[in-house]
Amino acid sequence: MPRHDVGMSTSSRWSTPAADALRVEPGFRLADIDPRSTPGYDGDKADGRADLDAGRAPLEGLQERLFAQSVAGTATGSVLLVLQAMDTAGKGGIVRHVVGAVDPQGVELASFKKPTAEELEHDFLWRIEKRLPDAGRLGVFDRSHYEDVLIGRVRELAPHDEIERRYGAIVSFEAQAAEMGIRVVKVMLHISKDEQRERLGERLERPDKHWKYNPSDVDERELWDAYMDAYQVAIERTSTPVAPWHVVPADRKWYARLAVQQLLIDALEDIDPRWPAADYDVEVEKGRLANS
Repeated sequence: MPRHDVGMSTSSRWSTPAADALRVEPGFRLADIDPRSTPGYDGDKADGRADLDAGRAPLEGLQERLFAQSVAGTATGSVLLVLQAMDTAGKGGIVRHVVGAVDPQGVELASFKKPTAEELEHDFLWRIEKRLPDAGRLGVFDRSHYEDVLIGRVRELAPHDEIERRYGAIVSFEAQAAEMGIRVVKVMLHISKDEQRERLGERLERPDKHWKYNPSDVDERELWDAYMDAYQVAIERTSTPVAPWHVVPADRKWYARLAVQQLLIDALEDIDPRWPAADYDVEVEKGRLANS
């Protein structure tokens, strides 16, 4: 299907399309991914920033068309960006610098914290299902249902058999979402332990960053290896053709933002949203306007 006047979405500096360079394949090992690497991209930091800026217009144009279809009631597809990462890996930066470039009216952002008493009375996916994006919208999960097989596994917040059940439940849930027309873009921002230490240290040195620091982050660092194992298992068990995982090296913020931007552009181009046709006679309305 032809694509329209949203401009070139892929920089020539991508030697391999981002989706191909970052998608999890059989035999994947998280330990083999260098958090400072830039898979598929041949540019440097200056190039990356320039390409991120250049990519805003294509992303905004595609999302505006999708949102226009939502308003017109003709939308059949949507995109869900799932962001998972250790603290400081850059989820907030992705939301601000990538998702923030599009019309906020067409964005549905959800951040899943500790379950409430009401939510604990239901299956772990109950609160997630209610936040799936409507047709024509870009949904963003800043943390997601994967917390229930990550921290849930590491901190033993649920029995082993229940954690095992959840992997299959997630696969079924995401398959159903895909059948509903939702393009699920799952991203793990992969930061190194050393880089996280530096970023946490910066928060302590800057009064304007103190609000972002949480002493519990240091407690979680003590469980780093356990979290990496939990991510390995979760990614292996839940990466599917309709909802594949993409592991994005995140020590270089500019690369992580550029990569996620490209993954979103790819997903929107796959939907190929068109401007809704007018449901009125344009020429008649021109005449009425001129005479008004």
